[in-house]
Amino acid sequence: MHPSLADASAAPLHLEPQDGYAISAEFYDVLQAERDAARVRRLYGGHVRHARLGVLDAGAGTGRVTLMSPAESRAPVHAVEPTRAMRSPLMTGLASLPAALRSRVTVHPHTLQESGLHGVADVAICHNMVACLPPASRRSLWPALADALVAGGVLLVQLPPARLPLHETTHDLPTQRVGQHEYGGRMVTSADENRIRTRFDYWVRGDHGVLREHHETFWMWSASRATVVAELAGSGFVPRSGPPDPTVLTVRLAATHRSRRSGL
Repeated sequence: MHPSLADASAAPLHLEPQDGYAISAEFYDVLQAERDAARVRRLYGGHVRHARLGVLDAGAGTGRVTLMSPAESRAPVHAVEPTRAMRSPLMTGLASLPAALRSRVTVHPHTLQESGLHGVADVAICHNMVACLPPASRRSLWPALADALVAGGVLLVQLPPARLPLHETTHDLPTQRVGQHEYGGRMVTSADENRIRTRFDYWVRGDHGVLREHHETFWMWSASRATVVAELAGSGFVPRSGPPDPTVLTVRLAATHRSRRSGL
């Protein structure tokens, strides 16, 4: 999972938002990137390959969608990631790409609402980020995505959990070996009033036991598929067929929506 600092309000353009990834950014790629990259390619690769104007990665994180996109499409790529801790591994990943691919990727260090992107893409992806937005922030994201897409553009949204968890659940992350050290972690989720508490526990072990332990907590908000579809409809999006995965919603920006906003 790619957590996002959900309960931080949008910061002015001249300020860095509060960074809630200081711990997870170190461990995310080591523990999850390989598996997540395969999933990203499976869920979104076909749509990215058909992009002609541009690909928008909203909430890019450490860059699984961003790093896949220039290899799958010849279109420009816009990666939106407001938090510095996640941008750091994103930029490191971009630096490892051939110059010809890297030159087509622009990283925007603000929220999408602040980025000023208008009509830059015909494919937009929200991977592992919508669940981490409180309802008001989630609803404000949809018109910003409509602004960034051209008429007929496709938006793929990884859906939030449909409901709060009934019980606390623990998911162990795959242990990875890096040199003489073993990296591991777990994700623990539970309901907390109207939110989902998501705690990540990380550790690093050596030959003689645990060297370090770290913990970080994030919040998520549930929303049913019907709720998300209704919210998107208010910004001109209509459902269409998409990846055969129930966790992803595919919608298209209607041409009439762009025409109304343009006064045509």
